[in-house]
Amino acid sequence: MSSPLRTESRAGCTVDAGGRITFGLRLTSAARPQLLLRLRPKKGQPEEVTHLLDVEAGDDGRLIAVLPAGLTLCEGRWDAYVLREPDGRRERLRPGIRDLRALVDGSSRDRSSPIAVRVPYVTKDGYLAVRSWLRTMHAEVERIQAADQSVTVTARLHGRSLGQGATVRLRLRGTSTARTLEPEVEGDRRSFSFTLDSSELVDVGGDNGVWDVFVLPEENAPSARIGRLLDDVADRKGIFVYPSITLGATDVRPYYTVDNDLSLEVTRQN
Repeated sequence: MSSPLRTESRAGCTVDAGGRITFGLRLTSAARPQLLLRLRPKKGQPEEVTHLLDVEAGDDGRLIAVLPAGLTLCEGRWDAYVLREPDGRRERLRPGIRDLRALVDGSSRDRSSPIAVRVPYVTKDGYLAVRSWLRTMHAEVERIQAADQSVTVTARLHGRSLGQGATVRLRLRGTSTARTLEPEVEGDRRSFSFTLDSSELVDVGGDNGVWDVFVLPEENAPSARIGRLLDDVADRKGIFVYPSITLGATDVRPYYTVDNDLSLEVTRQN
């Protein structure tokens, strides 16, 4: 039988529609506490980026720390710690109640550039962290339909409008191989859709590989990744699972990556 988690410092949090996060801390014997957010470094790399937030007494007497909407977080995962006094020892924070209701319909309003998204979540080992995305522009998936041999994706571009020569590009990961599609663009020049015949991926890239999906808002413009970021789900990969399309001995399946970006996986059946 696994042992229960030790009682440790905790922080709940509330996110408003503008992206501000208010942390409510439950602490004992803390003289001048601070909340520390640390950008989790890649494996084998040193820590490089942190943010310190002051902890103050709120109107109801609780201890609170505020991450303002205007404070930019680099894209990545930010682990939360408490320092009971300045320059004190770091202590990981366990999560309290997370009120993310303001994020649920985040895709319903247009975002200007840069697109900054922050979603508090609980790590696999039970600690509080914040998942952050920061992009010049982003195409938010609204619907994915997989039927017969085709995949149809409906999305909306944030941070820029679609101009003449807009295209959707699928790129076979690790190669220069690409497939280009012309999307159907709505009159507002933001919403668009495209339909892909899955057999084309197999014909072009073989029966094993991953295709990443981008939109180019106009000819020769920088591309934007297509994915789903604008709600309260920090890790979508294992939650939103789509059926595979079977083509003979090969399966084609749309899925979300660990960064919540859209890709298509081509796999040969065993």
